[in-house]
Amino acid sequence: MDREVVLEEEDMEGSWTLLSLFASLLMTFGGALPYVPQFQEIRRRSSSEGFSTRVCLVLLIANILRIFFWIGKQFELTLLLQSVVMILTMFIMLHLCCSVQSTNQVSTKQHRLTDLNWNYFWKWSAFEDYLLFCFGLTVLCAVLTLLLLDSVVFVETLGSLAVMFEAMLGIPQLLQNFHHRSTKGMSVKMVLLWMAGDVFKTSYFVMNESPAQFWVCGSVQILIDVAILLQVLLYNQDTRAKLG
Repeated sequence: MDREVVLEEEDMEGSWTLLSLFASLLMTFGGALPYVPQFQEIRRRSSSEGFSTRVCLVLLIANILRIFFWIGKQFELTLLLQSVVMILTMFIMLHLCCSVQSTNQVSTKQHRLTDLNWNYFWKWSAFEDYLLFCFGLTVLCAVLTLLLLDSVVFVETLGSLAVMFEAMLGIPQLLQNFHHRSTKGMSVKMVLLWMAGDVFKTSYFVMNESPAQFWVCGSVQILIDVAILLQVLLYNQDTRAKLG
């Protein structure tokens, strides 16, 4: 009898281990999945007009800061790996957008980071400029972290800034949709996957007792996702009304 109980407990522990492993893999790579349909949409239309590349800016800053936050305050390794995967994903998206824009560009005028023109910030013509900006940000964070690593205030500020930027993920897309009064070119599947991922990861943060900043960030993101989906419904109604 005791042996049966022990075997059942071992089976439950094994099942829980597999479930935890699956959840960790989903957390690591799941954040990149929403960008697959948007990537396909940009390639299909040969235009990145409907997608706000400032989404990439927000996520790059958030995940670079999160990596340095991990150096000062070790949390789940899964979240660190997630940041690395997300940074690579954003570079892939930016590379595609730059390639499409260079193909469709009528003017020969190139906008470069070295121009130091604020009007074209994050609207550069070359992918290398985005890499250079992120490299500069990484070096700055590395120097500050090296100097202030023993400061609890600095480390917690890094964490708060990381989740604050991540919580703003959908805002650039929300504002672009509002400015254009249209969601054309934006993948609705991407937003739906954003929401599914945000619900999942917020639950994951709560269950794993992650720092409070993480689940607060997830909750804010869910609200922004809902706002973008409401835009889709509103602007589609406006389009149908005009056609009618």
